[in-house]
Amino acid sequence: MTQPASLPDILEEYEFLDADDRYRLLIDLGKQLEDMPAPLKTDATLVRGCSAAVWVYPIARDDGTLHFLADSNAAITKGIIALVLTTVQDRPAAEIAQTDIADALAPFDLSRQLSSNRTQGIPNMISLIRETAGRYSEAEQ
Repeated sequence: MTQPASLPDILEEYEFLDADDRYRLLIDLGKQLEDMPAPLKTDATLVRGCSAAVWVYPIARDDGTLHFLADSNAAITKGIIALVLTTVQDRPAAEIAQTDIADALAPFDLSRQLSSNRTQGIPNMISLIRETAGRYSEAEQ
């Protein structure tokens, strides 16, 4: 797996592309996600409210950071979750809990680029990640 690009780098490329190529970019981001083992794809890790199945599993690291494994059964949705994770991956739980992920993703204007069916679950993905980080942050205190 290659080192994922930073959010500003992804945005720079995204803004340059036409609609079809933006879809391809999201699909490519999804392909770069670390493999999520099938046993972790359970009802407990399923993100509710997404039109496609999306699973997110947090791993607490010894250094206080959170690393997320994620997957989806839809290529573009997998790219969206990869984009979401770019904003928070491998950061301290308290920092993730305070991150305005929606604001960080606002320049991508996904609601205008993608159908509402594809974007309806994004707030649920964000909420799950922030709530998870909040729980880990509280446990550290």
